Amino acid sequence: MLTIDYDVLGLRDGERILDIGCGEGRHTWQACKVKNCIACGLDLDHTSLAKGRFVLGNLDEHGESKGDWLLTEGSILRLPFRDGTFDKIICSEVLEHVPDDSQGIKEIVRVLKDDGTLAVSVPSYLPEAICWKLSKTYQNTPGGHIRIYRAKELRSKLNQNNLDIFAVRHKHALHSFYWIGRCLFGSDNDKAFLPSLYHKFLVWDLKTNSKPVKMVDDMLNNVFAKSVVFYARKGQV
Repeated sequence: MLTIDYDVLGLRDGERILDIGCGEGRHTWQACKVKNCIACGLDLDHTSLAKGRFVLGNLDEHGESKGDWLLTEGSILRLPFRDGTFDKIICSEVLEHVPDDSQGIKEIVRVLKDDGTLAVSVPSYLPEAICWKLSKTYQNTPGGHIRIYRAKELRSKLNQNNLDIFAVRHKHALHSFYWIGRCLFGSDNDKAFLPSLYHKFLVWDLKTNSKPVKMVDDMLNNVFAKSVVFYARKGQV
């Protein structure tokens, strides 16, 4: 499931893109698939990086990759790159996990080129607040979400770091209902009948890319999106 739209981000051939908190590399994988770019994915989790290397290796073997890629271990709080290294940066569903999110944003801006663009996504306020109310387990999961953002709060933090927001998108409303269901039936119980059934529907939708389902999701995104995405450009100092 992709949260970032590369057309809005403006990714072009020959550019360097950093995917912070890449997990198993879904956004890194897509960047290599759509553009002849240099994509770097960064994460703290060894297992996720290993899975990502396997998937990206298969992409190369089948000749489906246009770009070059690298997956490496590292923290958003101290990015292992020089100032102004990247043309584009993705930070999708990461900041809500980070104790010092202000420091994380400063690091993103440091390694982004002047006039570079970035996409930052976080869980939307309302669905996330409902999940926190319904389930203490969801709220207190180790390594889980430690804050709930209001859109204006994140907008302000980005603006304070010389970032000019040029687009906002709302994504994955249908996934909001899945997580609320998980919280209702036990967020640590991945075999509960109704959430499991709904998860099968979401997997089916990802595989089939059903147009009617997309239309419903797009409508619901106006009121109950799972994630909010800010696209911003770094200003010159």
